[in-house]
Amino acid sequence: MQNAPDMWIRAPGVFTAIVERDLFEAARSIITGRSFRLSDAEMLDALKALYQQQGQLSGIIIDEAEGLPSSSAYGSRFGSLLRAYSLVGFTPDRDYHYVEINRALRRLHPEVVDDVVAGLKQAGSSTDTAPGHDHILVNGEFSLSVVIARCMTTPTGLLRWHLRFDTSLLPDITIVVRMDSINRAPFDYYLLPRIDVVAERVRLAEDNQFDLDAYRFETLDYLFDMAEPVRFAEAA
Repeated sequence: MQNAPDMWIRAPGVFTAIVERDLFEAARSIITGRSFRLSDAEMLDALKALYQQQGQLSGIIIDEAEGLPSSSAYGSRFGSLLRAYSLVGFTPDRDYHYVEINRALRRLHPEVVDDVVAGLKQAGSSTDTAPGHDHILVNGEFSLSVVIARCMTTPTGLLRWHLRFDTSLLPDITIVVRMDSINRAPFDYYLLPRIDVVAERVRLAEDNQFDLDAYRFETLDYLFDMAEPVRFAEAA
């Protein structure tokens, strides 16, 4: 919940201003003027009129248009600027569909990590993730990280996945999640040990040579079973 401005605690003049007050107030008045509440239909009508006038759209064209909400406002209201474009019938010359896919996969990444952690804990393993660190420490013994690979379709209809690793800071095992052909759900998984990640970039086809596909799994059950702690009875 946000506090109203009259509840804010202010300390004017504590720091030397970077921008002159008159210029700051002028910019703020422009931003405030652009932030008035419009309905979705009104925002799209205004964007469509700008498109018809200019013959094309871009973030710069929108931001420079008089009396129009900012490009960031359109992106926030409609989920992305590209979706706002599509709703008014504008298609950029370049195919930006991959941008939407990458954004969705970034949102998916923490969910996949949570699923991995939940599966490990259900199998009896302990997990620890250091703040700001992408690695998961399992049972205090080995580390994991998750890489989501976007699926791309070649002009001939073949599926390809391009992986990129930071070889300077590799975990003991990298979980590669290969997405399906429409990038909506996992297709399969690779459990790659550090010793076999020798290149920063790896290109995967649907079927690969044995030294890669030996680490391929339909589910992560093998990982959960492998990580399950084994307790030994103490000798008398």
